[in-house]
Amino acid sequence: MLITLCYLYLWARWGRRPAALVRATVQRLRASRCSFTFCGAAALPRGARVCLSRGGRVFCVGESQSIDDLNKWALFLVSPFILEAEHVAFVTESIWVQGENLQRPSSSSETLVKWSDCCLPLACRPGDPYQLIAEASVDDFSKLGVAFLEDRLQMANGLIPQKIVSVHLQDSALKELKDQASNKQAEILQPSPEASVENKPELDVMEHVGQEEPKVLGPEATQQKGGASGSEPAGESDRGVGSLELCHLHLSSCHECLELENSTIESVKFASAENIPDLPYDYSGSLESIADDVCPEREGRRVNITGKAPNILLYVGSDSQEALGRFQQVRSVLADCVDTDSYTLYHLPEESALRDPWSDNCLLLVIATRESLPEDLSRKFMAYLSQGGKVLGLSSSFTFAGFQVTSKGALQETVQNLLFSKVDQSQVKLSVLSSGCVYEHPGEWLSLGKLQGHLENEDKDRLIVQVPFGTCGGEAILCQVHLELPPSSSVVRTPEDFDLLKSSNVRRYEVLKEILTTLGLSCDVQQVPALTPLYLLSAAEEIRDPLMQWLGKRVDPEGVIQSSKVSLKFVSSYTSEIEITPAAIPVVTDVEAFSSENFNLDIYRQNLQTKQLGKVILFAEVTPTTMSLLDGLMFEMPQEMGLIAIAVRQTQGKGRGRNAWLSPVGCALSTLLVSIPLRSQLGQRIPFVQHLMSLAVVEAVRSIPEYQDIDLRVKWPNDIYYSDLMKLGGVLVNSTLMGETFYILIGCGFNVTNSNPTICINDLILEYNRQHGADLKPLRTDFLIARTVTVLEKLIDTFQDKGPNGILPLYYKYWVHSAQQVRLGSSEGPTVSIVGLDDSGFLMVHQEGGEVVTVHPDGNSFDMLRNLIIPKQR
Repeated sequence: MLITLCYLYLWARWGRRPAALVRATVQRLRASRCSFTFCGAAALPRGARVCLSRGGRVFCVGESQSIDDLNKWALFLVSPFILEAEHVAFVTESIWVQGENLQRPSSSSETLVKWSDCCLPLACRPGDPYQLIAEASVDDFSKLGVAFLEDRLQMANGLIPQKIVSVHLQDSALKELKDQASNKQAEILQPSPEASVENKPELDVMEHVGQEEPKVLGPEATQQKGGASGSEPAGESDRGVGSLELCHLHLSSCHECLELENSTIESVKFASAENIPDLPYDYSGSLESIADDVCPEREGRRVNITGKAPNILLYVGSDSQEALGRFQQVRSVLADCVDTDSYTLYHLPEESALRDPWSDNCLLLVIATRESLPEDLSRKFMAYLSQGGKVLGLSSSFTFAGFQVTSKGALQETVQNLLFSKVDQSQVKLSVLSSGCVYEHPGEWLSLGKLQGHLENEDKDRLIVQVPFGTCGGEAILCQVHLELPPSSSVVRTPEDFDLLKSSNVRRYEVLKEILTTLGLSCDVQQVPALTPLYLLSAAEEIRDPLMQWLGKRVDPEGVIQSSKVSLKFVSSYTSEIEITPAAIPVVTDVEAFSSENFNLDIYRQNLQTKQLGKVILFAEVTPTTMSLLDGLMFEMPQEMGLIAIAVRQTQGKGRGRNAWLSPVGCALSTLLVSIPLRSQLGQRIPFVQHLMSLAVVEAVRSIPEYQDIDLRVKWPNDIYYSDLMKLGGVLVNSTLMGETFYILIGCGFNVTNSNPTICINDLILEYNRQHGADLKPLRTDFLIARTVTVLEKLIDTFQDKGPNGILPLYYKYWVHSAQQVRLGSSEGPTVSIVGLDDSGFLMVHQEGGEVVTVHPDGNSFDMLRNLIIPKQR
């Protein structure tokens, strides 16, 4: 053994692959009765010999450790029990970490290895640390160890591995395992809804050990390797065995290793984590290729520290068309809240819920059905909760822990005011659609979580409750408000109710995201989409040739036009080898190669009726921001080739001040170049440009025959509104004076087809149709962008001819401020009445008993929704 250890030490020093080194060491020494340990360098066992170091973790060999008493261990009843002769028995010690203290793997780009995919669990022992006995082949044991060293090993929900040590199971322990497995094979208990947290349910998922492979519910739902099907939740569920006291492993000494310690040469005796170099990870080893086979779906997906597949399962009741429609509703709203590149949302049919081991791979169970749950299904859901599962009830009859759902007819399908308390004790007030039911509890409410919601009525009816369950971290948040339903004319009774729900739509999402975050999901901003090339398009065939001739004279030898913000490289066609970055974007000049589901060039051409504006188009499916795309062209391109940049999505959209502009699909996004002579009516009143653009959007819709009553309005200074209730668009203007000309970039975005997160033009059209029995068609973004540019050119011409008085009557017709009273400066400031715009485009207000005062927007402090405006500073 001495020679072997020296050889291993030299092997480690000279940098062989860690996987191959570990495997070879285990194969050579497995029969020698020594133990293998993977642990932190600071926890190096006494007398151990370090074979490999990586970062702060080591792989070492030392004295044999054995287990001969399993009386205080909870056994996993696997029958028939056979400890393979070529297998390694080992103990994994883990700590239980929750919430913000969860540690993510050091590099999410490396392949993760799941503990349950590489071994068969035999017994567990709750406590701190949480201990698991398992067996694995030499290769799988080596793979677990290497993954541990490289921080790529995932345990069950919330468990972080701290140590792996091989052990020898004494004959008495093996006999005990065999006896208990044969005597208790069928004793798999499931907790009833009334089960207390002191109960000791066996693992429901262990029913599936040795059975056929379960039906796939989604990525990673199928167990991959070995006989450990359903074993992954072992770590979390068996924490419920709370009555078991903590006791260290009984370890016996290995005299062979103790004697070896006294005769080891110096170089081996003093080997440590400090003097053995870290070895680079080699992906070419055979063990690593096995890991790739185990978890192929992990690639490109955000790591989920719980160790479970990122599945959100939606149970919507028995199969029916109504249930499928409800599934689509719930799936849609959840997809708006979580990153669908990090989570997958699946329908959980009743048959699968009863038969398949779905709880193994479920981060969140959503129950969204009024139907009473069958008793056996309710037990399944409670078993999932007892294992640390998370449940969201949406207008569901599902309850437990003594809670009752009581119907209140007066509340059914009505709009009510809800006061929602977040975990941090802050509150959100919003209008919600009530299901008509409330939660009642015969006892105290003290055991509830901090998150809850009640109506602002005399009874303060509880409609949202957070209910912890069990000792494993299980909890449910139950709601009797329709958070899953978007405001629409089909679910409300009156136009006033529609307005109330739409006004609270952003807060509805705020509440839903708070609930999902509390249940352990991430509601961070969704993954940024990949940038796409620009396409150079023209709205009129006659300017195509002059455009290309002008372009040929302006690009450098590489086909590039450079500006301070972005470099545009003009190419005839695009290939995947051409890199796209926010600072360097290819522009495809071949029109024949252009096609888009979101932008129809023919529709744009048919509806653009301008002399100059919007004739040359830079179009992108995804771009950082349209405000930067024209930077290198705006001062050079002839005015008759009016430039416009149009995008389907922006990744860095900008609003006023430092605000970000959300740019979902369905929002009309564009930046238009307009040249205004300094010595002109508008050149002397540049602040009016933003008013003209806002007005152009409103007029573009309301000037369509039969669409004149769609309640779209302008809000000073630069917003587009639905009535005076909520914003659905905005304008951002940047101007540069060069000589005698203002070069103005007008950025504009307004919601056309995207109902969330606030409201869109097509929502207004649908509501109008419902109220008036009309049949107005929904509108398209390309159609409205072209109409808006057309209207804007006419408004500019009118302003240049007649000044402010030429456009103010139309502006006042559509603005939201008629006879509005606001306060100056602060909520305690004097009350004033809005009069109109002055000659420069600023707001005029009349003080009671006083004079007319001019005010202006001051950064983001102007907030008409809070009725505050800032006096103009002179």
